[in-house]
Amino acid sequence: MAWNEPGGGRNDDPWGDRKDDPWGRGRGNDQGPPDVDEALRKMQDQLGRIFGGKSGSGGGASGGGGLSTQFVAILAGLAVAAYFVAGFYTLDEQERGVIFRFGAVQEQVAQPGLRWRPIGIDEVEPVNVTRVRSAEHQALMLTEDQNIVDVSLTVQYLVTDPVDFVVKVRSPEDSLKQALESALRHVVGASTMDDVIGQGREAMALDVQARLQDYLTAYGTGITVSTVNLDRGAPPREVQAAFDDVQKAREDEERYVNEARAYAEQVIPEARGDARRILEQANAYRDQVVARATGEADRFSALLVEYQRASRVTRDRLYLDAVEEVLTNTSKVLMDVESGNQMVYLPLDKLAGGAVGGSSGQRSPISSDDVREIADAVIREIESRPSTSTRRPR
Repeated sequence: MAWNEPGGGRNDDPWGDRKDDPWGRGRGNDQGPPDVDEALRKMQDQLGRIFGGKSGSGGGASGGGGLSTQFVAILAGLAVAAYFVAGFYTLDEQERGVIFRFGAVQEQVAQPGLRWRPIGIDEVEPVNVTRVRSAEHQALMLTEDQNIVDVSLTVQYLVTDPVDFVVKVRSPEDSLKQALESALRHVVGASTMDDVIGQGREAMALDVQARLQDYLTAYGTGITVSTVNLDRGAPPREVQAAFDDVQKAREDEERYVNEARAYAEQVIPEARGDARRILEQANAYRDQVVARATGEADRFSALLVEYQRASRVTRDRLYLDAVEEVLTNTSKVLMDVESGNQMVYLPLDKLAGGAVGGSSGQRSPISSDDVREIADAVIREIESRPSTSTRRPR
């Protein structure tokens, strides 16, 4: 049966018979609320004993009251000192503090160093404004020429406005990632696959950086993008082998083009030199022919004047010059055998050395065997003819 069950023979309250209850609940069957004044008085007496005072009623009450006032003052002073000391905080050189006063953000930003704030009134949230933060993104995207590429990039940024970074956007870093994906898809969608996987990645990275910064400024995130690096731009793994073959073919094409250019740079100067040499030779031959023709015309004009003055003498002179020129260039020997002169003089030295031509150039020399054969033929011809000389009488 419960201690407070109705109809019980006695009061079984476990707190009713306690004589040392500090709250005064051990007095018979009194089940009312405890006396607050009495509890405070007992606690004051106990504190008085701790600090050397006297407890009890009557004359000791005034002494206990004096100690209580002094103790409360000490406690108040300690509380004020603790409150004052607890308000100090320190910001590093790379941090700035965003101040909230009764929950409202203040435009003034706490600078680095030892600072103080009233606890319960101001709250300070430190923000690192010099640390370079980074974010990465990788995704499959569609290019302008309807090809799928696997693009990954890294963006590095700084917090330049701590108030906007903390207050205006709930999650600025998540907003940066979403804006980064949007800017990247816009740039990749306006580019060809050759630009993404080739040499156009640097220009694409600059375009993504400019577009991303515009988005973050419009959102008011307080973030400034420092660099954007397009780490990888490649086709999906399923078609990687085919694209590798295409890349090798392009490299071979570029190599062949470079070799052709090198060969052209070698051959073209030589051809130009040969062409210039041929032109110079042609010009020299032209000048030579023109000069010779001019000279012949002048000589003919001069001969015409002389011919008009003395035609017979000039004609004979021209004939003799022509015969001399013709006979000078021939190796034949003319002999007069009708006179009966048996002494034949052959210019063997000239026949052996060969006749020197005038205008027609040099001829090949006659060999000694040819000279010998000619001499024998001449001698046989002379001996075969009858002698025309008459004998003298005795």
